[in-house]
Amino acid sequence: MRHLITLILVALLGLGFSWLVGIDGARQQGVPVAFICALLAFAINWLAAIPAITFRTETFFDLTGALTYLSVVACALVLSAPSGVRELSIAAMVTVWAVRLGGMLFTRIRRAGEDKRFREIKTDPVIFFSFWNVQALWVVLTSACAVTVLTSPVREPVDVYFFAGAIIWATGFVIEVVADAQKNAFRARSENAGRFITTGLWAWSQHPNYLGEIVLWTGIAVAALPVLQGWSWLALISPAFVALLLLRISGIPTLDQQARERWGNDPDYQDYVRRTSKLFLLPPGRRA
Repeated sequence: MRHLITLILVALLGLGFSWLVGIDGARQQGVPVAFICALLAFAINWLAAIPAITFRTETFFDLTGALTYLSVVACALVLSAPSGVRELSIAAMVTVWAVRLGGMLFTRIRRAGEDKRFREIKTDPVIFFSFWNVQALWVVLTSACAVTVLTSPVREPVDVYFFAGAIIWATGFVIEVVADAQKNAFRARSENAGRFITTGLWAWSQHPNYLGEIVLWTGIAVAALPVLQGWSWLALISPAFVALLLLRISGIPTLDQQARERWGNDPDYQDYVRRTSKLFLLPPGRRA
């Protein structure tokens, strides 16, 4: 019963939030388009959970997340029909990010054969389903600024906020792409099996890919500022939610715990942690 209540609360949180954020935006048959986008996000993940639970596989979990972002953006575009540079650019930003990250994660799990996070979770249908439910909420909250821009009746010309946001997004995207590429190249070398990466951006930050993720969603939020009004200001929860998720919940804490279990007694790892910034890109020897 407790798990069922949690599932319902997560869905209500995402749907209620999207209704409030979209209440002043475009509507279809009196229903905010942002709310329709949220319904679509939950529907996609609920449907994807059926074969995943049936066959106990997490292979397409991350891919489904990326497809959910793409579907939400497409839904907002079709139902709101925005035509401005700001709106179409932000839609493109989310699309490029989702295609790149979704493809990389899907390729990685196919190569690895499994995602260790789900090794025990996927054996319990209710708990496994809750992860799909939470993924839908993740999409709804993270894409809030983008969806708000696409569905807003306010159409502002490009301005300093747009260009600043675009530069911030591009910076974050490049950091994330480079960090992922460096780590994938490191893992591809047989001599690095069982070792941790300390080169490239990883010499300046223990989690540069997460830094890029937070920065790029912050960029979208900055670009969205001129069109926010009324309840749509709630959309600014997007970068804050991403930061909270990665810094305190399922990102850095999980990876750091796994790293300590593998290399906690390794003097080289202890030295790396001691001299390397946790998140921000800083010269080795300086932490933040």
